[in-house]
Amino acid sequence: MFRWFRRNETKNLENAYARKLEEARDVQRRGDIVRYSELMAEADKILQEVEQRSGDTGAQ
Repeated sequence: MFRWFRRNETKNLENAYARKLEEARDVQRRGDIVRYSELMAEADKILQEVEQRSGDTGAQ
């Protein structure tokens, strides 16, 4: 009934992924390639979680 009050976890993960990519871009532009690769690895983990959750909803 009150489903629209709940936050969409997939949407939150997608937003976190976008923020992580922006942060990685900014770090790369400053020349810190090591930190850039760390942030991209974190972004990849978030993306995998998004894909996993979107796959779960399609199976129901």
